[in-house]
Amino acid sequence: MNILFVCSEAHPLIKTGGLADVAGSLPLAINELGHDIRLVLPAYHELRAKCSDLKIVAQLTLPTAQHPVKILEGKLANSQVTLWLVDYPAAFNRPGNPYMTLQGEPWPDNPHRFALLSRAAVELSQNRAGLNWQADIVHSNDWQTALAPALLSLEPLRPATLFTIHNLAYQGVYKKELFEQLELPWALWQQQGVEFHHMLNMIKGGITYADIITTVSPTYAHEIQGSEYGNGLEGVLRHRNERLFGILNGVDYDEWNPETDPHLSTHYNTLNFADKIKNKRALQKERGLPVRDKTPLIGLVARLVDQKGIDLLINALPHLIKQEVQLVILGSGERRYEQQLQQWQQWHPDKISVQIGYDESLAHRIEGSSDMFLMPSRFEPCGLNQLYSLKYGTVPIVRRAGGLADSVVEASKQNIADQTATGIVFDHADTHAICWALDQAISLYHQPKIWQQLCKTGMAQVFDWKSSAERYLALYKKAQDFRGW
Repeated sequence: MNILFVCSEAHPLIKTGGLADVAGSLPLAINELGHDIRLVLPAYHELRAKCSDLKIVAQLTLPTAQHPVKILEGKLANSQVTLWLVDYPAAFNRPGNPYMTLQGEPWPDNPHRFALLSRAAVELSQNRAGLNWQADIVHSNDWQTALAPALLSLEPLRPATLFTIHNLAYQGVYKKELFEQLELPWALWQQQGVEFHHMLNMIKGGITYADIITTVSPTYAHEIQGSEYGNGLEGVLRHRNERLFGILNGVDYDEWNPETDPHLSTHYNTLNFADKIKNKRALQKERGLPVRDKTPLIGLVARLVDQKGIDLLINALPHLIKQEVQLVILGSGERRYEQQLQQWQQWHPDKISVQIGYDESLAHRIEGSSDMFLMPSRFEPCGLNQLYSLKYGTVPIVRRAGGLADSVVEASKQNIADQTATGIVFDHADTHAICWALDQAISLYHQPKIWQQLCKTGMAQVFDWKSSAERYLALYKKAQDFRGW
């Protein structure tokens, strides 16, 4: 199949979250299975600086664009995947991240920028860019590219479309005036289209018009059909539930593997698992914590926001700090959470280390050095750190939500006896539940035989991108069958 994969970020070119990991890995896995997949991204300034041998291959005339939109072509690093960059400097050549200014505010012209991206994808998919290539499938992702399946629905001869929801909390909702400013076809402005309570809702366009809708875990696909996680769109999703599927994200084991990870001081696997302690000592020393082999070291790498349950952790700290534990935190987010965690570090420098910001190398060292990894998320469409943790023999402590529920096997008495348990799972988003989970983890840690079994069972789990890619390919074929229904 010819597949056009459209998104707003992709690792290692540009990354703000899990979408980039998917976009940087899934196309490669699909390409390795023998399909011609082409990745479309905005030509951000930061991204272009990381690409060499780019050439202009086409120019498009698009609505709302005052100048021709150039298409640059290259290859995704270390692959045969063709990379197409939508080059329109007025929209994409600016400082800050893809969505935010340097001051942390959304770019005011975000709807214009990403509508342009979707429109470019439509032209590329329909072979109207003069590149002698036409898509069988257009796979778009999140609200930034959700207009692509909506616009394609108006094409008489169109490819099949698949739309992936990575996080339904971000929908691209704007006033009706924006719909007019974007010069979108009025056929899309209807209750069964992009209109939502008299507002333009971009993600609704993807949900309403795509031939197949996916989310990044089976449990999240179920959760978003209810009011707690549906963010107002649960009725639309229930209406289309026969076309809604969940596929768990994969892991790039070339990057996340304790046997080869260049960020670790000592490599290890299940056979020499005892060597992992050397990484723990190195991280304790690096972060200014007392070097204590028998003190449980808990890692956390996350955005410091409500979704990730950071307030639950902060509420649990008075209880946790009474025990013989250490906590290493890496992340950034809401200023109040950053300040509260830094305050706890000042109060207990022998037990808590906090680094505000993001450091890819440190994230790897936390995974490879910690005894356990905490993810108390209120909701988690997929989650990747629990998958990394399993591979690194770092026992995940997770709330039963989304992809966390699909990938971590609870350490119940029966599962421990069956040797299938891989982590600690708790149900409720409250202080009592997270304290119970932490106590459970610490108790099991001090039972070395059980703990080592938990670690090694986790390390034996496989969540590779090849398996995910095969599931997506099956849905691409289903989308072709559903096209036009």
